[in-house]
Amino acid sequence: MLPESVITQSSDASTVVSDVSGHRFYNWLFECHGFWHNAILLVPSILFVLYLALQARHSFLKLSLARSYIIISYNASLWLVSLLNLTWCFFQAWECTPGKELAWNLLSLFTTSGMLFLEVSLLAFLLQGNNAGGLEAMTRTFGISALVVGLDILLKAMYTFVFGVPLFVDSNEHTHHVKWNLWVVHKLVLTAVYGFILFMYRSGWRERLPAKPAFYKYVAIMFIFNAIAMFACGLTGNGAAFGLWLYHVTVVCYHAFYLPLLYTTFLADFFQEENFHLENVYYSEMKDAGFFDTDWE
Repeated sequence: MLPESVITQSSDASTVVSDVSGHRFYNWLFECHGFWHNAILLVPSILFVLYLALQARHSFLKLSLARSYIIISYNASLWLVSLLNLTWCFFQAWECTPGKELAWNLLSLFTTSGMLFLEVSLLAFLLQGNNAGGLEAMTRTFGISALVVGLDILLKAMYTFVFGVPLFVDSNEHTHHVKWNLWVVHKLVLTAVYGFILFMYRSGWRERLPAKPAFYKYVAIMFIFNAIAMFACGLTGNGAAFGLWLYHVTVVCYHAFYLPLLYTTFLADFFQEENFHLENVYYSEMKDAGFFDTDWE
């Protein structure tokens, strides 16, 4: 039989481990950003990944029959980024944990870059207009996206790991003017691109764009979102507490709802509609949007 002292020490060690685990769980759930912040991030992200998993078999059959290079590649990219984003949501406590700065910065860098890759890819697809189709278009679309996102990663990595600018740590960072100036420029570029597409849609160049109004609802949403995010970064850089709060709201909304919005805009019709019915849906949308008005003839 084991001595009573050994049994007592073993019991104490188990209690300490249990207390540490409970303390970490409490900190993850309630400390740092708080319960509601974590809940709003996690619930939509988990539900979206579950939805993709439930649709996986049906999606695979549709993809194997259609053999659309762009849709196959985009669906695979969406899966990868969704899992990466879910991981980022689960490890929110790393942002406030000493010793986890490197891990948090790397996770944030790759997660935001993956989401930016999807965003830029869709923009490149839209700007190619009616020529967006086939292997050549896919190569061109993802080539442009990889170049833009690669430069973005390089710039962010230099500022984060070389110059020590805390790009991905947002607690009480009003004094880091370089950081907020960078985010202002980042959001300004995206806002300008979305604004340019909206201008094309409302001008004589409209017929050069893909005839699917859902794309332009997406563009309008992202234009407004990036304009708000740019405004929040500008306020925060000038020391306004409301600006930091508003910026946190935009970050939560982006990570929680952007991927479902992207799926609904670009992939949902492909997976949910039969081909012959899908053509009728597109025709109806084009007609409602005025693509067949006499003014365009």
